[in-house]
Amino acid sequence: MAEPRPIRFLGKVALVTGGASGMGAESSIRLAREGAAVAVVGLPDDQRGAEVVQQIREDGGQAIYVGADVSRESDCDAAAQAAVDAFGRIDLCIAAAGILHADYVSGEVSDSELAADRRDGYLINKPVELWEKVLSVNLTGVMLTNRAVARRMIDQGEGGSIVNISSGAAKIPMPGSAEYSVSKTGVWMLTRVLAQELAPHDIRVNTVAPGVIDTPMALALSQDEERRAAFERFVPLGRLGEAADIAEASLFLLSDYAGYITGQILHPDGGLFTG
Repeated sequence: MAEPRPIRFLGKVALVTGGASGMGAESSIRLAREGAAVAVVGLPDDQRGAEVVQQIREDGGQAIYVGADVSRESDCDAAAQAAVDAFGRIDLCIAAAGILHADYVSGEVSDSELAADRRDGYLINKPVELWEKVLSVNLTGVMLTNRAVARRMIDQGEGGSIVNISSGAAKIPMPGSAEYSVSKTGVWMLTRVLAQELAPHDIRVNTVAPGVIDTPMALALSQDEERRAAFERFVPLGRLGEAADIAEASLFLLSDYAGYITGQILHPDGGLFTG
């Protein structure tokens, strides 16, 4: 008979950005199942966030939904404070909010994602505001989220753990998507710097860099059977990743099982980066 799974986060409070869908939603649900009270953070008009909170509550957990634009400092501060106001503290954070391109809408596939020729998206052609939009969410948004929660962890004086979601694109140049690759590489370096800066406060900061995951962000690939099959043949483990794969990696790094790990990057990618 299998032993019961330990409840790793009993009495802890977590904040998860990008929590309305995909990896953020799955991580929120799993954190709650393991005892954490969760502030699920997503865009104010994303109705899926209420569904995540409802599922957590139906499972017997505690959760609130906080609408926020992570590229705005005031929103990040307000989200962190909402977690403290609701649950009394904040111990854990997963910064999973991100966009694939400036026009990205979660759960929808844009024409640019379907286009075979993406040269219009090369940097020499791209308006700077499109570059800035992706970096403001994917990089500055992670920094603002980290800073908002870290300040409250420091005030509490009991340490904490932060996981930032990067991407395999941090290691692979993506012509036509330079701003995405650059933003995710920036998250990796941001994590390393914050890990050193926050270590004296017993706050650990790590990064999970997924491969291609079957979430709303990968619809252009996952819904095209021919492209999906070709890609899966390229992955050593023979499949796309799932949101659960990333949630489990993130929860490991958040937990005391990873208590001596900080400033590191973990690649749940099916073996794509073994070479």
